[in-house]
Amino acid sequence: MDLITLILFIFGFVLLISGAEVLVRGASRLAIAAGLTPLVVGLTVVAYGTSAPELAVSMQASFAGQSDIALGNIVGSNISNILLVLGVSATVAPLAVSQQLIRWDIPVMIGLSVLLFVMGFDGQIGRWDGIILFAGAIGYTVLAIRHSRQQVKGARAERSEKTVERKLRPSPRQIAGQLGFIIAGLGLLVLGARWLVSGAVITARIFGVNELVIGLTIVAVGTSLPEIATSIIAGLRGQRDIAVGNAVGSNIFNILLVLGLCSIVAPNGINVSAPALAFDIPIMIAVAVACLPIFFSGYRIARWEGFLFLGYYGAYNAYLFLNATHHAALTTFS
Repeated sequence: MDLITLILFIFGFVLLISGAEVLVRGASRLAIAAGLTPLVVGLTVVAYGTSAPELAVSMQASFAGQSDIALGNIVGSNISNILLVLGVSATVAPLAVSQQLIRWDIPVMIGLSVLLFVMGFDGQIGRWDGIILFAGAIGYTVLAIRHSRQQVKGARAERSEKTVERKLRPSPRQIAGQLGFIIAGLGLLVLGARWLVSGAVITARIFGVNELVIGLTIVAVGTSLPEIATSIIAGLRGQRDIAVGNAVGSNIFNILLVLGLCSIVAPNGINVSAPALAFDIPIMIAVAVACLPIFFSGYRIARWEGFLFLGYYGAYNAYLFLNATHHAALTTFS
């Protein structure tokens, strides 16, 4: 790998993480000022913000005709959001799980994972598939925000509405400041995505590793770093709803928003390769389904369950690299 490729790769990661941090900071403050619950802030605003790297990378890859990286990034990010993000977060501090998450949002995540498999069964996710997914992103966001505002109104029933609303209403100057953060974050994300995809493609060619594996591993982990940082910080500060909601919400938006938009803008849709259908997407579905029994056990993710997630994630990546390099140990490892 030459020096320029390495610089592109490193600076792409740095810009993506910095952009997501700035974007989430601005968006979260606006959402909290609007009177949303912490869980819905995690499921929507923070999830949108931390899914922005996946959106930027996959959109850039789609425009460049590299659909394997676009799809691999989405599927790999969804796997890493559960196994890596929640795994790391739970080992730092056990995570509480909301009953609303188990009753509604996790079943939605599982259903969308299955829907991705069904849509891609013919080898392609086309423009109409993308329109359906994008419409679903809008519908899910509207329903989540509406439900959250109803909960907040109920919690405020015994307090003075006018006093609370006056405290929560941001000034025009504050709104302009947070919008500035959002715009700056988006700019950093776009530039970082361009550099990261360029570095990833060159790296794939140099080492003889196919683009799907690069998207499933290196790019997926890189674009999941904002989720890791956000969930760990939220967990340490006692905002457990934001920590778990961020990971689940990011998975939902990766399929609805990221894959939806990529399928719309890609010249020939998003191609779904046979290896992705045979292995990676089923793994993503299995990881989503595995959340239910683990999350039901006392409505929390214990430290040992976090270590279990990390162990599975390590095994998954080891298999990918052994399979990509046709290593002699693949059969024994499998």
